[in-house]
Amino acid sequence: MGARVGRMFRNFNLENRVHREIAKEKPRLAPRHAVTEPQQQPPAAAATSGEAAVEEAVNRKDDPLLALLRSVYVDSTDPAPAEATKQVTSVGGERRPLKFHLPASVYGLAELTDVPVGKLTIGEALKALSSHRRQPETWTPEKIALDYALDLKEAKSILEFFIPFQVEIIPPKDQETKQIKAS
Repeated sequence: MGARVGRMFRNFNLENRVHREIAKEKPRLAPRHAVTEPQQQPPAAAATSGEAAVEEAVNRKDDPLLALLRSVYVDSTDPAPAEATKQVTSVGGERRPLKFHLPASVYGLAELTDVPVGKLTIGEALKALSSHRRQPETWTPEKIALDYALDLKEAKSILEFFIPFQVEIIPPKDQETKQIKAS
């Protein structure tokens, strides 16, 4: 009840009070402190004795330091073998036709006709992995590397580390829980 009464007195004649406050003459701001700006001097006259000494020390040639600098000899060698650079250029230049592709309209990808040598598309990788999983004697890493123009080491790594459709069935903690049987 008290809040209602207080709100009534607060809002009483509010608009007139606002107009009166806006119409009042605002107090003037206090004058700012006078700032003395540094005088701009011509560049020749700007150098004082301390600045001149620093500038002279910067521009002076130090013969012992120059002699030490001339004695430094840097021999640089390229750690990468030459065949690594050949491989990079050949990968960018040579291309091979696709062996297998997924329908492009389903995934919204552009239709590819060829890929660089040493590379695989997702469709080709999935096809190679599923073929190897179904027939490991026929689809060996050597055959996959030959068919898809891959390095043998890369083909072995793909078959070892790229496992797309592996389903892990976690056994239940107790026998009452239903379990999916692996077929």
